[in-house]
Amino acid sequence: MKTNLEDYKNIDKSSDFLFNEAGTFKVFNLNNLSDNDEFYKLSLTKNYIQIYFCCNNACKVAFNFEHCVMPLIEGNSCMVYFKDEKMDLLINLPPNSELLAILISIEHFHSLFSINGTVLFNYNSLKGENPIIEPKEINSSIKLILSQLRTKQTNELLRPIYIKGKVYELLSYYFSQSTEKETENCPYISNEETASKIKQVKKLILADINNPPSLTELAKEVGLNIKKLKTGFKEIYGVPVFTYLLNHKMELAKTLLQEQQLNVNEIASHLGYSSSSHFIAAFKRKFEITPKQFAKS
Repeated sequence: MKTNLEDYKNIDKSSDFLFNEAGTFKVFNLNNLSDNDEFYKLSLTKNYIQIYFCCNNACKVAFNFEHCVMPLIEGNSCMVYFKDEKMDLLINLPPNSELLAILISIEHFHSLFSINGTVLFNYNSLKGENPIIEPKEINSSIKLILSQLRTKQTNELLRPIYIKGKVYELLSYYFSQSTEKETENCPYISNEETASKIKQVKKLILADINNPPSLTELAKEVGLNIKKLKTGFKEIYGVPVFTYLLNHKMELAKTLLQEQQLNVNEIASHLGYSSSSHFIAAFKRKFEITPKQFAKS
């Protein structure tokens, strides 16, 4: 464990902050591409709701003292709140690790979750004495938004507007109860047998993503009519059957690009595209960036 706090590098506003607006929120992104651990410090002078997302490998965030540490692994997040207004965040990034954090002012947080006097999120616990540390697994929707936040997709003049919109989108998903795992117990499908058949449809299309069964074949295989299959699938998974499959393929494409073992042509072939141009077009429609640009980022 590191003991010399003077060795922590103060986070530089210009290079590490994606967004920093007084009275609303701060967004910073730290990415360790070196072969050694890196250490960062950010001094806070106001109360913030702090949400941390570990995007790669693992990292640690400590609060005032190194022993008050919160470990995070890739694919996980954590919401943190302390009543202390003054606080030093001490961040430890091992090699090949990446952290994105959103710090929301308490006042702005309250304004986001109350409309015309109606409270959308119960934040009464924020007024208590005890700190809040709530870990949460990152779902696929949030992973996509995190990727978009970390990838430059607009010019510098418009980027603050883009970042702000994406953060609001991320928060709407983060505080939503409708994660994919929870929606598999969808309240709109009362028949458990039907829900089970819908889940079987998902397994069937993912078993052979390059040559999936047609809707007619799927309906026959699981014993549902096409209308009930289409309606039920969208209720559980939020999108039509083949949109779900396309989203799955695009996420797989991102993973393959990050691994850098295959080039764009090979990935296109691996995912069943007849030409790399079709794959590139599909990827750009989905993520607003080309596979080559994503791989470089």
